[in-house]
Amino acid sequence: APGRRAYSGAGAAEFLHRSIVPTMHYQKSLPRLPVPKLEDTIKRYLNAQKPLLNDEQFRKTEELAHAFEKGIGRELHEQLVAQDNQNKHTSYITGPWFDMYLKAREPILLNFNPFMSFNPDPKPEYNDQLIRATNMTVSAIRFMKTFRAGYLEPEVFHLNPEKSDTEIFKKIIRFVPSSISWFGAYMVNAYPLDMSQYFRLFNSTRIPKLNKDELYTDEKAKHLLVLRNGNFYVFDVIDRDGNMLKPSEIQAHLKYILSDNSPAPAFPLGYLTSENRDTWASLRKNLLDNGNEEALQKVDSAMFCLSLDDFPIKDLVHLSHTMLHGDGANRWYDKSFSLIITKDGTAGINFEHSWGDGVAVLRFQNEVFKDSTTTPAISPQSQPASVDSSRAVQKLDFKLNDALKAGITKAKQTFDATVESLSLNMIQFQEGGKELLKQKKVSPDAVAQLAFQMAFLRQYDQTVATYESCSTAAFKHGRTETIRPASVHTKKCSEAFVKGLSKHSTEELQNLIMECSKYHGRLTKEAAMGQGFDRHLFSLRYLAVSKGLPLPQFYQDQAYARLNHNIISTSTLVSPAVQLGGFGPVVADGFGVGYQVQDDWIGCNVSSYPARNGKEYLQCIHKSLEDIFNVLKGKKIGS
Repeated sequence: APGRRAYSGAGAAEFLHRSIVPTMHYQKSLPRLPVPKLEDTIKRYLNAQKPLLNDEQFRKTEELAHAFEKGIGRELHEQLVAQDNQNKHTSYITGPWFDMYLKAREPILLNFNPFMSFNPDPKPEYNDQLIRATNMTVSAIRFMKTFRAGYLEPEVFHLNPEKSDTEIFKKIIRFVPSSISWFGAYMVNAYPLDMSQYFRLFNSTRIPKLNKDELYTDEKAKHLLVLRNGNFYVFDVIDRDGNMLKPSEIQAHLKYILSDNSPAPAFPLGYLTSENRDTWASLRKNLLDNGNEEALQKVDSAMFCLSLDDFPIKDLVHLSHTMLHGDGANRWYDKSFSLIITKDGTAGINFEHSWGDGVAVLRFQNEVFKDSTTTPAISPQSQPASVDSSRAVQKLDFKLNDALKAGITKAKQTFDATVESLSLNMIQFQEGGKELLKQKKVSPDAVAQLAFQMAFLRQYDQTVATYESCSTAAFKHGRTETIRPASVHTKKCSEAFVKGLSKHSTEELQNLIMECSKYHGRLTKEAAMGQGFDRHLFSLRYLAVSKGLPLPQFYQDQAYARLNHNIISTSTLVSPAVQLGGFGPVVADGFGVGYQVQDDWIGCNVSSYPARNGKEYLQCIHKSLEDIFNVLKGKKIGS
């Protein structure tokens, strides 16, 4: 087939590309994540509290905040800054953030692990399960090899690609020493991003331990973990010389696994990874003591987990359920990521969140999608190699005693009940998107977030704590910062649309939308520059606790707890590789809102538990978007 690559021993086919600029060229000179000024943090905190509190509550919170700022908060802040100055190799949030994830004891399933599903291969005949699994596995291995060889293009955010995303610039910057290379990129308006998380994509897993889990990586391991029908299989995909197995051999081994008719295990081990972390930690210890050390080692060190499901996808809601949680038996939620491919070749990724954020996973997804669709390793005509897969593929057997069987049974019951209570719903708003909003000079993200506020007010007559995730990867070891989309501006605008339409002209409503857009733009910029308030306050609290100090009054304020009980939790991504993404609600009475604003449509994927009605919330979002778009077009709207 045209566009196929020649697979020689160690030829170009081993790599996705060979970047002129080494992968980690900018890492050394990345700017450090700033610790915001304490007075800025307190001001931003109070701005976020204002729409959530009545006057009396706000006065109390304001008093506590100012007392904190003058007293214990100031001392903690000075200690944090001093500590940060002694740790110039990293960022002030790294330690506390890893700890927050790894010390959390609730299940990682639904509470932490998100999913992103791939678009189908544009060539329908390539969406066959075996063909797509082979092509994506080959592309994933090539990504890993390209990254480890230092050939992967550095991740750079280009504000002026005509100048910075060019061969000539790359040829020059390559010779600028790593210690100052970031400044060279900055001169042409390009922002290199932190890539310190990437190594954890492969051969990595989160290991349950009592009180605090551990991240484990074994870069020497050469095998892939494949799950099918709750059974575990491993085979090497890299040979002794570090070369990738021929695609036709990978195809042969996957075909062998797909045609294995071993029954599903009576006690599928995968359920344990959906358990409370302490429960799972003690069951894991039991597994190790029961002679399963070697098998578990194979699971933990595998390059990644490939889950092959035996059913086709019915619709987008079914797709979301499959990629977010699946059946529990054919998953290992602790792996850094799992590539899930169903019977009809629908593919997605479910990833563990402690080691890294969406930026690294999305880059991986984009590269794998592009490579597997434009230069697929095998075609529908390809024949699997004639190799003895029964020798190459090892099926893992686990020895289970009664306590382990009981543990798995209980984990399955909990899993079934939790998943049973989860609702996933989605809409596509077809009446406009990014293009129209940019024409009207409003921020597309601000409009989506305004619609979420307006919808909640319409449905529940309340303004509640809202979270939008923002990457701080522009800084060394940056993670994320919170944008707080609920503001006095969105509240005022939402109330005008929901309760006071008759009192406002179309022009006044347009002005209210503009205000929201301006303010949201400012919050987004601040967050991306490390100037939010959430991570700073989180780190000060972490410092107080780690020093054994009594918890400052400021943190005991009910309003502080309420602001961090994020009823509306949101995250967005747009990529040519991704069809949709989603995650569970972060609180029992919350919504998890995954959304994307495309050129001419807006998609929302909402998760909820019985305490909230996600279907109705989406109808309210649709109505809000309709109203906002009509007002922007200058139309008069009715209530």
